[in-house]
Amino acid sequence: MLLKPIATFRSPLTSKFGLPRQSGIVETLVGEIVFLPDYRDPSFVRGIEGFDYLWLLWGFSANRHEAARPTVRPPLLGGNKSVGVFATRSPYRPNPIGLSSVRVLAVVPDTLEGPVIRVAGADLMDSTPIFDIKPYVEYADSHVGVRSGFVDERSWHRLEVVFLPEVEALIGSDDIATLTQLLSLDPRPHYHDDPERVYGMPFKGRDVRFRVADGVLTVVEVADL
Repeated sequence: MLLKPIATFRSPLTSKFGLPRQSGIVETLVGEIVFLPDYRDPSFVRGIEGFDYLWLLWGFSANRHEAARPTVRPPLLGGNKSVGVFATRSPYRPNPIGLSSVRVLAVVPDTLEGPVIRVAGADLMDSTPIFDIKPYVEYADSHVGVRSGFVDERSWHRLEVVFLPEVEALIGSDDIATLTQLLSLDPRPHYHDDPERVYGMPFKGRDVRFRVADGVLTVVEVADL
C-alpha cells in the first residue's frame, strides 16, 4: 500500500520542541489544513461543516530515525519505565503514523490555496503531511468510563507560567493564553533539570526563551528567528 499526502498542516509551531504531547490538551492552539493540488476541489470537503471534530491521520515527518525497539519510555512515566510501543502513542513506531482528534473552527471552501479547514487543539507541527481526514462521530468514537492503562495512574504536572513584564508587552493576549497552555506542559526533555539553562521554542516566527526553576517556568525573552 502506498500512502500519499492529501494535505499539509499549517501551525505556529515549526519544531517538535514544544508540541503538545496529545491532541486536544491545548484547546487554543489554532492551525489550518491546506490541501495539495490534487485535492483542492471544494467537493472533497462538502459536509465537513456539519461536524464539530475530525480525525487526522498523518505522518511523523520530523523523525530522524526509524523505530528499532519493541519498547519505549513514555514521558508521562518519567522516561524511566519501558512499555510496549503499541501500548503508547510514541512517534517512534514501525509505521510512523499519527492519529489526532481536532475541533473544527471553520471550513473555507474557496481560497487561493483551495479549501482550507481551520482547526483547534492539534498536536501537529508546521508542514506535517496529512494522509486522511475522517469525521469524528460521537456515538461510535466516544467511550465513557473506560480504562486507559498507565495514563490512569499518572497525570501531567503542569508548570506555573509567568512572563516578564517587558516580554508580555510584546505578545498579544491570545498568544499569551496559548503559550501559557503550551509551556505549562513542560516542553523540556524529561531528563533536563537545570534552572540556569535557557530554552528556546519557536512560535509564529519568534523564539520564545524561558527558564524553569522550582516548578515555575519564566519567559525571559522573545526574539525574531
